Amino acid sequence: MGDRLQGKVAIVTGAGRGIGRGVAVLLAQEGASVVVNDYGVSVDGSQPSEGPAADVASEIAAAGGKAVPNFDTVASVAGGEALIKTALDAFGRLDILINVAGILRDRMIFNMSEEEWDAVIAVHLKGHYCTTKPASVIFRQQRSGRIVNFSSGSGLTGIPGQANYGAAKAGIAGFTRVVARDLGRYGVTCNAISPGAATRMTATVPDSSRDLRARAGIQTAAPAQQSISATMRDPEYVAPMTVFLCTDEAWNINGKIFAVSGGTVSLLQEEAPMRTILKDGRWTVEELRELVPGRLMYGLPNPAPPPPDLTIPGRAAASS
Repeated sequence: MGDRLQGKVAIVTGAGRGIGRGVAVLLAQEGASVVVNDYGVSVDGSQPSEGPAADVASEIAAAGGKAVPNFDTVASVAGGEALIKTALDAFGRLDILINVAGILRDRMIFNMSEEEWDAVIAVHLKGHYCTTKPASVIFRQQRSGRIVNFSSGSGLTGIPGQANYGAAKAGIAGFTRVVARDLGRYGVTCNAISPGAATRMTATVPDSSRDLRARAGIQTAAPAQQSISATMRDPEYVAPMTVFLCTDEAWNINGKIFAVSGGTVSLLQEEAPMRTILKDGRWTVEELRELVPGRLMYGLPNPAPPPPDLTIPGRAAASS
C-alpha cells in the first residue's frame, strides 16, 4: 500500500463496478478511507441492490484498507446529503469527492422519450450537483478538498444516439470549470476526467446500432480510442490519473479536463476561438454566405454528412 492519501477520506459514487470500483480500490491502496457509494442499479437505472457497494467495501477491507458502503441515490438532494453524512459518521471528515455514478439510455433523439431524457440528466448532471453542494460546504470551511468529476467524449465531441447522456456530460464539463472558480480561493480543486474504457454502459449499445452507424459513416469513438487494445480498455486504467488529482501534489491543477484511455492521458484544450472573421459593423446574410464556408469552415468535415442521393437546396452552389 502507498501513503499518498494517508489520513484522507474519500467518497466515490458509482463505485460498485467498472471505473468507480477501480478508483475506490486504488484510493484505498494509497491510504485513503473510502465511502463506496453505489445505488446498485442496472445500466438502465432499474433494480436497485446493495450488493455492488457492499462487495467492493468488503474487498477493500479484506486487502487491509478502510471502507464502508453507501447505497443512496445521487439523483436527489436528500441522497447526496446522506452520502456526505456517511463519510462524516464513519470517518469524521471528508477530503475527496469523486463523481462517477451514471446510467445510459441510448436512443436517437427522434425516438427518445421524456423519461429517458430526465432519468439520464438526473443521475449524471443533477447527481454531480447533489453531492458537490454539501461537500463544498465542508471543503470551504476546512480550506481544502479535491473534487473529480466524470465527463465523456459523448458530450465533448458528440456520439450519436446519446443526446441525453451527451448533454449531461457536456454540462458536467461546464459545471467543473465553474465550481473550480467558485472554490479555488478556498484551497479546493475541481477537475474532470473524460474516460475511454470498456464498461457495462458501453457494452449495452447493440451491435446492430454500431453497424448501422458505421455504414452511415458516423464515427462513434475517437480515433485514439479506436486503436487501443481490448486489454488497455479495462476501466482500471482510468484510476491512476483520477487518484493523482486527489493528491497534495495536484494542488495547483484546477478546472481542467483530462482524457484518459489506456496508457494515454491528454489535457483537453479549453474552448477558444479557432478562426475569426471581423467587420466594423453588422454582417449581412449574403456576406456570411460568402465567407463562412470558405473561411470559418474551410477543411472542417461534417461529422454526420447526408447521403449523396439526398437533395439539399444550395448544395451545388456551396460546393462549387
